[in-house]
Amino acid sequence: MPDPQSADNPVTVARLQVEAIIPPEKRGPGWDRHWRELEAYAAAAMEGDVGDWTVNSSADRIRG
Repeated sequence: MPDPQSADNPVTVARLQVEAIIPPEKRGPGWDRHWRELEAYAAAAMEGDVGDWTVNSSADRIRG
């Protein structure tokens, strides 16, 4: 397992820390996909990709 401190992506750091505590048999379906999506969002934001990476609540969308 890579060292969490050597990862550039903050989500990868968090994932490695969580996976050090939560054993594979306790991880739910979609675990890997969930983390990969979050890592991709963080990587895109850190690279300055164009787009709004924030998530609005449903109440904000209704008022919008």
